[in-house]
Amino acid sequence: MSSVTPWIVEYLWVSGQNTYNDLRSKYKTMTSVAIEKATIADMPVWNFDGSSTGQHRGVNTEIVIKPVAMFPHPFLENAKAVLAECFYPDGDAEKSNTRKIAEAIFDAHKEDEPMFGLEQEYFIYKNGKPFMWPENGYPAPQGNYYCANGSQVCGRELALEHYQACLRTGLKISGVNAEVAPSQWEFQIGPCIGVEQGDHMIMARWIFQKIAEKYGLEINYEPKPIKGDWNGSGCHMNFSTKAMREEGGLKHIEAACERLSKTFLDDVKFYGADNLERMTGAHETSKLSEFTWGVGTRHTSVRIGNDIARDGKGYYEDRRPAANIDPYIATARLFASSLGYEAPPVSLLTPQPWWDALEAEAKRKEAKQ
Repeated sequence: MSSVTPWIVEYLWVSGQNTYNDLRSKYKTMTSVAIEKATIADMPVWNFDGSSTGQHRGVNTEIVIKPVAMFPHPFLENAKAVLAECFYPDGDAEKSNTRKIAEAIFDAHKEDEPMFGLEQEYFIYKNGKPFMWPENGYPAPQGNYYCANGSQVCGRELALEHYQACLRTGLKISGVNAEVAPSQWEFQIGPCIGVEQGDHMIMARWIFQKIAEKYGLEINYEPKPIKGDWNGSGCHMNFSTKAMREEGGLKHIEAACERLSKTFLDDVKFYGADNLERMTGAHETSKLSEFTWGVGTRHTSVRIGNDIARDGKGYYEDRRPAANIDPYIATARLFASSLGYEAPPVSLLTPQPWWDALEAEAKRKEAKQ
C-alpha cells in the first residue's frame, strides 16, 4: 500500500461551447506522489464522457484530457488545480482545442518572446440582470462609477474575493478596478509570454465561475449586455515582442500597426462574437469596419501610450477585442498578424451574421476615399 497521504487534484478543461462559462472540472484522489513533490509530469492522462458535453466524434464518446499546467488550488486544502487539453481517443486535438493551435504558433517563433497583458471586463449578474441594479428602470447614468468608492459601487467584495483567489493560485494577475457602468469590473492578467497568457486567463475565469456559483451569481462576458448609453465589455490586449521592448522598439510597433491595417477585417473576426454591437465608435471604442491607431487615443483600434512614444519602446494596446474572446486564438492571431507570420485561418471560426455587414461597410468607406 502507498504511504503517501491522499490529496485532491481537480482537473479543469475548456469544453466545446466557449472559453468563459463552459469550463468543466472533476476531482481525483492522488496517492502515487506526495502533493509537495508533485509536478505536471506526475499528473495522469484522464478522460470524460464527451456525449454529455457535445464534444464526442462518432460512436466512441470518450474525450481524453491531458494535463498542461498545475496550480495551487484556490479553495481546497491539500489540493491542486490542473488545467488540461481535450483530445479525441485517436490522438487528434478536439475541435474546440484552440490552445494546441496557439501553442504551435508561439513555439515556432519563440525568439520573438511575445508578451501579453489582457484587460478582462465583465458584468456581475443576478437573475438575468446586473447585480444591485434597480428592480425597475436603471441606475444613475455613467460617470460616477469608474474607479469609484462609495455607495454607488456594486460588487466590490466579489471582485476582491476573485482577486485574492487568483493570487492564491499563483496567477499573474496585475490589478483590478471598477469600470464605467455599475456592476461592471475589470481584472488584468499578465504580463505573460505566449500560451501562458491563455492558460492564466482560463484559470482566472474558472475561479470566477466557482465564486459566482457560491453566491448564485453569474459573470457576464457579453460584449454589449446592456443596450443604450452603457459601456460594453472588452478585453483589451496589450502586446509586445522582444524587439518592441528594446531600444528603438517604437519602429517595430509602428510596423506592426501597418501590418494590422492590411489584415484587420479578418483579425476582428477572432475578437469575440457579437462584437459589432460594442464597437460602434462610441463609449471609448473605434469601429470594426476600419483600422486606426494613435498615441494616447482611446477611440482608435490601437493605442500607443504617451510614455511609449516618449521612451521610443514598449508595447501597444489593441482595444478591439470583446470580453468573450478565446484568449488562445485571439492572442495567437494578433501576434501572427502583427509580425506578418502565417496566422490562424478564419475557417477555424463559426461564421457570424455580422461579418458580411462589416465587410460591406468597409468597402463603402474605401470607395469614398
